[in-house]
Amino acid sequence: MFTEAERAAPELAGRGANRWANRAFPAVRALLTRAWAGETPWTSSGDGHPPTGSAIGTQPPRERAMRDLTSYTITDAVISTMRDTKDARVAEILESLVRHLHAFVRDVELTEEEWARGVDFLTRTGQMCTSTRQEFILLSDVLGITMLVDSLSNRRPTETTQNSVLGPFFREDRPRHADAADISGGLPGVPLFFEGRVVNRAGAPVADAAVDVWHSDGDGHYDVDVPGQVDPAMRALFRTDETGHFGFRSIRPSSYPIPGDGPVGELLGATSRSLMRPAHVHLLIEAEGFQRVTTMLFPSDDSYLDTDPVFGVKESLITSYDTYEAGTGPCRGLTDEPYTVLRHTFVLEPRPAD
Repeated sequence: MFTEAERAAPELAGRGANRWANRAFPAVRALLTRAWAGETPWTSSGDGHPPTGSAIGTQPPRERAMRDLTSYTITDAVISTMRDTKDARVAEILESLVRHLHAFVRDVELTEEEWARGVDFLTRTGQMCTSTRQEFILLSDVLGITMLVDSLSNRRPTETTQNSVLGPFFREDRPRHADAADISGGLPGVPLFFEGRVVNRAGAPVADAAVDVWHSDGDGHYDVDVPGQVDPAMRALFRTDETGHFGFRSIRPSSYPIPGDGPVGELLGATSRSLMRPAHVHLLIEAEGFQRVTTMLFPSDDSYLDTDPVFGVKESLITSYDTYEAGTGPCRGLTDEPYTVLRHTFVLEPRPAD
């Protein structure tokens, strides 16, 4: 605990401490005397904890709380530095975060090399973030955090439309279109005709609901990733009519890989996980008096439904993407090639009273 010089000359090592000890309680003075003599002031059980009932171990003076910390006492020491946090919720979150992080480090006995690799991973994750790519959100997605937060924040009855992840490709600068508009932006692909209806739990139509739609093309690219594509495509804002209906024409989306050229890709590679997301159409629905719904619809025949790397698939969101040959089916007069029809009814949950 002390150097040889300090043990040999306690009067030089801590004259101020000696003066304090002479005025302290006898038990504390005895402990300090043993420490200056090179002895351990209490008998440790091997885990860094002082014996039960130790005055120093259980009630350390605030000014000494940061000294001689062990792998166990450091947790409470860190939390004690936050005791003056004014926001109670911030204090609650930070204390729980510190306790769980410290418990994780102790549980796996994290080495210095592993700690350094973790710091490097997080640093590179931040460096990958740009105005069009959020690697930290992607990391949250593949660790299941995004869906966990969503599940806790959006507990709804099973008969209402369930939430899923927003994803990184939603844009505020999307165009508003009238019913039945073509939102493909002229991009090639299998024609998709979408028919949607928004209702309440009783089945009554919800008129004037705002419905955002966005999806990928047949190669799995969103408009922001299509070379040479400047204007928004495969995305739009609609309003439901008095029957709760909205509809549009676009192109059928495809399954696609999440970005694998960054730290998150390394993580999935190290754990032998798939990068591939099943095909889907994103929707965000808002209506006065109802809870907002952020969701997506997956084709029932997609081969990646059970390996979605962001855990966004729910049984109630899997639906039939009906395919028709040219000249057949309900939209035969609207296209001269094979096409897909997607129909779905979205059920909104009332917003809780304030």
